[in-house]
Amino acid sequence: MSSDLLVDLNDDLGVDDPPSNALDQLKLSPMGDKLWPPDDSSMSKSGKNLKAIRRTAGPLCAVRCGQLGDDNFGRKVIVFNACRMPPHHELDHHKLLMYLKATLDQYVESDYTLIYFHNGLTSENKPSLSWLRDAYREFDRKYKKNIKALYIVHPTIFIKTLLILFKPLISFKFGRKINYINYLSELEDVVKCEQLVIPTRVRDYDEKIRASLKPSVQAQMSPPRSPPLPNQQFGVSLPMLRARSSDNEAVPLVMRDTVAFLMEQGLEIEGIFRRSANVTLVKDVQHRYNSGEEVSFSQMEDVHLAAVILKTFLRELPEPLLTYQLYNDIVNFHSNSAKVTAIQNMLAMLPEENYTSLKFLIEFLVQVSAQSEINKMNNTNLAVVFGPNLLWGQDAAMTLSAIGPINNFTRTLLDQHYEVFSP
Repeated sequence: MSSDLLVDLNDDLGVDDPPSNALDQLKLSPMGDKLWPPDDSSMSKSGKNLKAIRRTAGPLCAVRCGQLGDDNFGRKVIVFNACRMPPHHELDHHKLLMYLKATLDQYVESDYTLIYFHNGLTSENKPSLSWLRDAYREFDRKYKKNIKALYIVHPTIFIKTLLILFKPLISFKFGRKINYINYLSELEDVVKCEQLVIPTRVRDYDEKIRASLKPSVQAQMSPPRSPPLPNQQFGVSLPMLRARSSDNEAVPLVMRDTVAFLMEQGLEIEGIFRRSANVTLVKDVQHRYNSGEEVSFSQMEDVHLAAVILKTFLRELPEPLLTYQLYNDIVNFHSNSAKVTAIQNMLAMLPEENYTSLKFLIEFLVQVSAQSEINKMNNTNLAVVFGPNLLWGQDAAMTLSAIGPINNFTRTLLDQHYEVFSP
C-alpha cells in the first residue's frame, strides 16, 4: 500500500453547491438497459436529493456509488466502481457530478473513507481531463474536510500519471490521504472486503494478477488466521463470550464498558458516533481486550475512541447481532399498523444473548437520541450509523438495496423501543 503521493486542496477552490431544486432537473437521455453491466445490487434510496436524481436520471444509478457500512476504524465507507461507468459519449458528465455530490452530501458531515476501484476504466468510458479538473474544483472544502483516506484499488500507469498532472491543484495535506492498493488482500487492513459489493470483474482481475505472482509472494499476502486468544473479545460469538464470563453475563464486556463510559461522558458530545478515532489507539484497545487486560476509558478520556470500539465490536461479531436468520425478514420488512407485533415476533427468534444485548444497545441509543438537540444524533442519524453494524448478509456483502431497509428497521426499533421491548 502506498501513500507517498501528492500534495490538500486549497480551501478557496471549488464553487458553491447548486440549489437543491437544480437536482430535480437532472435528466439523462434514454438508454437501453442492455448497455449496462449486470449487477446484484441497487442504489440506496436515502437522501431527498439523491431520490430526485434517481427518479430523473434513470440508468445513471448503474455507476454505483454508495455507502457500504464502516471501515475498520469506524469511518463510513463510500465506494465508486469505474467499471460501472458507461461510454463517455452516452453519459452527461455534469449530471454524473451532481449525482456524486448528492451521494456524498449524505455522509460528509461524518468522517468517511472513499474507495475507488479503478479496474474497468477504458478509453471508451474515461472522462476527459477537463471534466476531472472541473469536478475536482467542484468538490469544495465541505467534501474534503472529513474525508480521512482515499484508496485507489488496482492503480495503473494512467491513474498515477493523472495524479502527477494534477499535482499543481492538490495540496500536500490531501495528497497524504491518497493510498494505492495493489491487491484486494491489502484492502483488508482498511475494511472487510466481504462487506463490500465488489464487481465480479474486479475480483476476477485481482485473482488474475495474484496468480501471476510467485507462490512465496502469494503465501505472504494470504497468511493463515491466528486462532482466538483465551480471553479474546473481538470476533468471538456471543455464546462463547457468555461462557467465558465469570458472572454468566449475556451482554458482552466490551459493550458494557463502552456504554457505561458513553452514558457518563458522551451523551452531550456533538457528532458522537460520527467521528473516527486514532487508528493506533483502536488497535491497542482491541489488543488489550483480547489479551484479558482491563480497559479504562475514563483514564483515556476519549469519547470517540469508546464509540468506535463499540461499533467495531458489533461489526466484528462472527454473526450479526440481529442474526442471519432474520436477514430476509428485516430486508423485506414494511412498516404498517402491526409493525410492533411483527418486530416482536422476529426478535423472539433471537438467541437470549442477542436479544439481551440488542435491548441493552437500543435502550442506550434512545438515551443518546434524547440529547439530539445537543449531540445532533437523532433516531434517523443513529439508525444510519448502527444499521450496517447490526445486520449484514451471510455472504457478508452489504448490498446497496439492503441498507435502506436495515436502517429503517433500526430506526423503528428506536422509535418504538418501549412497545417493542415491553414484557
